[in-house]
Amino acid sequence: MFQFFVNTFSNTASISANLNDQHARLFLSSAICGLTLIWFALMFTKKSNKKQPPLPPGPKPLPLVGNLLSVDPELPAYFTNLSRTYGPIMTFWLGKKAGIVISTTRLVREVLKDQDTTFANRDVPAAAREIAYGGSDIVWTPYGPEWRMLRKVCVREMLSCATLDTVYALRRNELRQMIKYIHSQAGKQVNVGEQLFLSVLNVITNMLWGGTVKGDERAGVGAEFRKVITEITGFLGMPNLSDFYPGLARFDLQGIQKKSKVLAQRFDAIFEKMIAQRRLNDNGSESKDFLQFLLQLKGQGDARTPLTMTHIKALLMVISAILTGVKPVQ
Repeated sequence: MFQFFVNTFSNTASISANLNDQHARLFLSSAICGLTLIWFALMFTKKSNKKQPPLPPGPKPLPLVGNLLSVDPELPAYFTNLSRTYGPIMTFWLGKKAGIVISTTRLVREVLKDQDTTFANRDVPAAAREIAYGGSDIVWTPYGPEWRMLRKVCVREMLSCATLDTVYALRRNELRQMIKYIHSQAGKQVNVGEQLFLSVLNVITNMLWGGTVKGDERAGVGAEFRKVITEITGFLGMPNLSDFYPGLARFDLQGIQKKSKVLAQRFDAIFEKMIAQRRLNDNGSESKDFLQFLLQLKGQGDARTPLTMTHIKALLMVISAILTGVKPVQ
């Protein structure tokens, strides 16, 4: 089809060389625009020759936009109402991406528990590909030996009750400081959401590398970390045309991928600094923060599925994003 358009353009151009009047040039421009629009439409409506199994019923999608124009911000109530018409499992189109919505506990149990390995893999959003080192974290890594290794590191060891108990005093201290501050503002307006967000971030930075950064430097690192992670969580939750229309991902029309790459570089610089400092000051003592814990695991890792430096950075990244899911109230 593309070659056909090229040949058409070439033949039309040779004809226009012999035409000098205004109407011929206008006709040529219209023909080129028309062919371009046809090619653009074909790019989005082209169907695969492979046989696909039938999809569950759902609201009829519009061309190109799917069901995006009918989405209600109150998603739980919106999907509940749709399930009364289309049943407990239905198809919902987000642009050119098909989503399957389930709305009963039985189906949820089957998907998340009984058949969890079948549904474990996820499409990596454009922003996450840049921010999470190409999807090398536990959220986006495909199910397999690598994912099981990361899960073991996160759930069984890094975020185990014993490990979290070591920072109990830190969490208690931060909570008391927040309560003390709010109490000192009696009679004044206090943004509780913002104070909660700042307290959580203080806990996280200390859990990540509290034993690595000392003194006044901790405040500087914490401020930079707070600024970057706030911007990152914003980009991860932002609707992106590149995710709804994979054919447009290369153009990055909203600039989200480019901006996410810049943020990832800033975050990576923080990690590199902390890792270098930890290695310089490592005296073989017990782990005092997640960074030292991960570096120790890296040295003791399984040769078949090793824990790499990219994994360490991606794990720190995703833990930061998950634990800072509470955003300040505007």
